[in-house]
Amino acid sequence: MKTFLFLSPSILVLIVVVVVLLFGGKKIPELMKGLGQGIKGFKEEMKDEDKDKNKKLDK
Repeated sequence: MKTFLFLSPSILVLIVVVVVLLFGGKKIPELMKGLGQGIKGFKEEMKDEDKDKNKKLDK
């Protein structure tokens, strides 16, 4: 079997079960939405920072 991030499939299943038990099935979509928005915002800030660096180098 292939591993993802050096974790076996049984460990990944155990992690998913623990997350569902901790947060409940209804909270998980909200958590994933917030995580996605956070990652999107981080990527946008990194792009803006790169643009600012390029502008400073051009001057």
